Amino acid sequence: MKKLFCLATALLSGIMVMAQGTRLQTATPEQMGMSSERLTKIDAVVEKAIKDTIMPGAVVCVVRGDKIVFLKAYGNKAIYPKKEKMTVNTVFDMASCSKCIGTTLSFMQLIESGQVRLIDRVDMYIPGFEPYVDENGKKVHIRVIDLLTHTSGLPAYVNPSQVKEKYGKEDPESLMDWIAHCKRVYKPTQGHVYSCLNFVTLQNILQNVTGKKLYEYAQENVFDRLGLAYTTYMPKALKKKEIMKLVAPTEKQADGKCLIGEVHDPIARVLNKGNSGNAGVFTNAEDVAVICAALLNGGEYDGKRILGPLTVKAMASVPMEVRRFGRTLGWDNDVHYYTAGDLFSGSAYGHTGYTGPSIVIDPATKTAVIILANRVHPYDTGNMAPVRAKVSSIVAGSILKENL
Repeated sequence: MKKLFCLATALLSGIMVMAQGTRLQTATPEQMGMSSERLTKIDAVVEKAIKDTIMPGAVVCVVRGDKIVFLKAYGNKAIYPKKEKMTVNTVFDMASCSKCIGTTLSFMQLIESGQVRLIDRVDMYIPGFEPYVDENGKKVHIRVIDLLTHTSGLPAYVNPSQVKEKYGKEDPESLMDWIAHCKRVYKPTQGHVYSCLNFVTLQNILQNVTGKKLYEYAQENVFDRLGLAYTTYMPKALKKKEIMKLVAPTEKQADGKCLIGEVHDPIARVLNKGNSGNAGVFTNAEDVAVICAALLNGGEYDGKRILGPLTVKAMASVPMEVRRFGRTLGWDNDVHYYTAGDLFSGSAYGHTGYTGPSIVIDPATKTAVIILANRVHPYDTGNMAPVRAKVSSIVAGSILKENL
């Protein structure tokens, strides 16, 4: 018993009390029906990945119900130009995880408030947005649901240089015009291409409907509503000094400096200037833990509600007409191979980010696994997929009581 207590204490030893903002309470794994001893196996997986230079460091957080049962920092948050030790409150560029915790959570609020319907055509909100046209000249319009499930037929990406070549400038308006008129890859719902352009389009629909920039809307209606003290877009541009002190750098640039507090993704950074539907959120593990706890609890944590229970349920479900592609509304349900491991339930959903972060949420066991890493620092190398899957399997394997 004493040994288990010591192990549990070690698992939670990295937790640092924030000066402000909403935080999840902590509990020992045993209190939440899990095994401390089994969770310590995470150490070997993450430490080996650091040794193999997959990433310089990471923060791993495990949520069960509404409690943090594991929170630990590994390695360094920076190794260039000098080493800086990773801490549990390090703030990370969330890359494409921003699609979920920024754009999707914001957009689902529009749906549940009756401002937008999933079956609405995109051109209702973005005039001139072109449909798919088949070989017979028949038009098939792209809908909101097609964007959320990555079945719209839009290309995966556009290089900022392509936009500049066509319009002579690199700005949000030129990007949206390029998306509105670019060639569609396939008929909507008949294929699947994971596309950043889908979420830039969702961003523009939200902005046209609400009259607010995405970063303003998400801050007010998601991040601040949950009391998240360290979650924001554009910490450098908005001069959020307390957050900037904690930000992990990403890739080394041509001038020899690493990006810090500026989003790594080129569409988001160069074309959308940090306010972007596909990337741009900066946050830390404890704030993501609050988001996960809220979603595990039907959209509410500690009296702070961002979504209704039926909205969360719909968001986490794969629409019938695109079931074969495994995409929920804004999230990925087909996550087991590279993120959720081999043991979580079929209802688990989540997302990954190019810079290294990942989120897995399993409603069946009320468990979430958060891995935050800056694998692109200082160079864009390393494959996080095995690390994510192994850590998730360890977490799932530590659950000794399936139902709370």
